[in-house]
Amino acid sequence: MGVSRPPKAAVLAVDAGNSKTDVALIAADGRVLGTGRAGGFQPPHVGVEAAVDVLGRAVAEAAEAAGLAGPAATGPHTGPLAVQVSACLANADLPVEEVRLAQAIGERGWGTAIEVRNDTFAILRAGLGEGAGGPRGVAVVCGAGINCVGMLPDGRTARFPALGQISGDWGGGGGLAAEAMWWAARAEDGRGGPTELAAALPGHFGLDSMYALIEAVHLGSVEPVRMHELVPVLFAVAAAGDPVAAALVERQAGEVVALASVALERLGLLAEEALVLLGGSVLAARHPQLNGRVEALLAERAPHARVSVVTAPPVLGAGLLGLDALGAGPEAYGKLRAHFG
Repeated sequence: MGVSRPPKAAVLAVDAGNSKTDVALIAADGRVLGTGRAGGFQPPHVGVEAAVDVLGRAVAEAAEAAGLAGPAATGPHTGPLAVQVSACLANADLPVEEVRLAQAIGERGWGTAIEVRNDTFAILRAGLGEGAGGPRGVAVVCGAGINCVGMLPDGRTARFPALGQISGDWGGGGGLAAEAMWWAARAEDGRGGPTELAAALPGHFGLDSMYALIEAVHLGSVEPVRMHELVPVLFAVAAAGDPVAAALVERQAGEVVALASVALERLGLLAEEALVLLGGSVLAARHPQLNGRVEALLAERAPHARVSVVTAPPVLGAGLLGLDALGAGPEAYGKLRAHFG
């Protein structure tokens, strides 16, 4: 049996997305002691235990970088690594899922207190400052999917299930690619009106028709993971004046604003000055047609809102949430933000 030891860090920050996991061990004064990275966090596909094993690999790397005992340092027999585990996780879409994941992480013994949130909260917190009263604002994340969360200093939040079509969602990178394919396929075979997407989408993969692209996707020679590559193509076609592509961009802007304005209203911020943060690969790319339309529509729905794009790494947000839980001083926040640029 190993010798138990006190935590070496104040916060173990975890940001786990569908494609990658980032971890940081953070001291009480905000210094980053070590970081680690592993693969995507996908409990719906591999099960909770296997998904938490992925987190464990990133935690072990961070522990080794911090001068602890490497992988063995993450086991419960050695004592906790940190006081507070602040884990912002993809696929933690419902409160019941957050509870289950917190229990699974707690069994690893990485921290004395565990808090699990959806990964959208990491982007929200990364973009909010540490002003008087605490963080307040709303974030809309448009990456592979789309989601929105809001936060007030008193702990109240606004959120959506974000489970795709069954929970009323539309868009995100996956949704935009699928819509572009749908319209392009119908344009080529005559069921729909013309659109330049019918040539641009297959052309991106070096193919000469939508039929060839549909066949390639169906048979696997173009892997589904590559469909996200079609989103910049869609925006380029829209910018060139194609009405079908432009309508998809317009609809995505409307969905972003609908989420943000509803979250602001739920938190009582619709008539007050509040930050609306835009994050995720689609919004962080700052496509003028999309982001400009978001700002214009939001000015109509929430005229006091201030829009900002978040490009800081989400693990920063997870770390800041951990410092919030511990009541850290301003120097700690400043040092942590400085580390992540």
